[in-house]
Amino acid sequence: MRTRPTLMALVALATALVLWPLIRWFAPAPLPPVATREPPQAPLAVFHLGHSLVGPEVPHMLAQLAPQGHIWNSQLGSGTALKEHWEPELAIRDFDTANSSPAYRDARSAIGSGEYDAVVLTEMVELRDALRYFDGAEYFHRWADLARSSNPDTQIFLYETWHHLDDPAGWETRIAQDLAPLWLEKLTGKDSRATPDRAAYLIPAGQVMAAVARAAEAGEIDGLKARSDLFSRNDQGGIDTIHLNDLGAYVVALTHYSVLYLRPPLGLPHQLTRANGLPAQALSAQGAAEIQRIVWQVVQAQPRSGFAAKGGAQASADP
Repeated sequence: MRTRPTLMALVALATALVLWPLIRWFAPAPLPPVATREPPQAPLAVFHLGHSLVGPEVPHMLAQLAPQGHIWNSQLGSGTALKEHWEPELAIRDFDTANSSPAYRDARSAIGSGEYDAVVLTEMVELRDALRYFDGAEYFHRWADLARSSNPDTQIFLYETWHHLDDPAGWETRIAQDLAPLWLEKLTGKDSRATPDRAAYLIPAGQVMAAVARAAEAGEIDGLKARSDLFSRNDQGGIDTIHLNDLGAYVVALTHYSVLYLRPPLGLPHQLTRANGLPAQALSAQGAAEIQRIVWQVVQAQPRSGFAAKGGAQASADP
């Protein structure tokens, strides 16, 4: 026998019908797509703004992978939010140590100079705290807008990082779940909607790190066995759950190269130097080649990195 809907069910249905237009009205519109980019025809000048997950090693390794003539500058700190870089009255933790390199340049004057082809911005982690307590979306927009207003040809990039290996929600889970709602929607959404024709591009380093970790733990990378093999250790051998060692920095530098230059990293050098001039820890040629293939696969799969549709020139696997 057919039963009649309960009064509560009817009320719920009526409420949903009434509220649906309001829900659609207040829900944010989808992010505008980023424009397809063309591979640069000359070496780039790049400014890196961030913290210790940039560090001296990633930009230094990137310069060794990039075409001759690539130049870079940076302003860094320890756990530094974009707001702390912007507001002169706020302290930047470990400023003197983090910016002892000759590559240091004051961020406000550098980005405002219009001298850079690319400005790479990243936010502090815990990212949820950066958004809630440090107005991450507002200050991402301010830095990006400064770059755009200083040079109409400067391209803005978001460097997606990661959280601690021992994050209670799971390291891979956070990387997978945070990209769309936090990094893209909440951190860059305001900026992307304000300037849809010049939205920031994505350097998906967190996604690449997770893919490399999975491949390592599946026995698919010569010389890597676990995700912890990409992270630093202290003097007692304990794992640093957030900061990279040379191998991790190499992975992230390859990711930057692939997105900034829109070229496959296949065949790039794998024996590099650290920022202090000493040889960096390196994988075998086989292990490096396996990582390079993963990097190229992941960055092409991210529509906000600016690649043309697969099958075009940028999707070529030839170095």
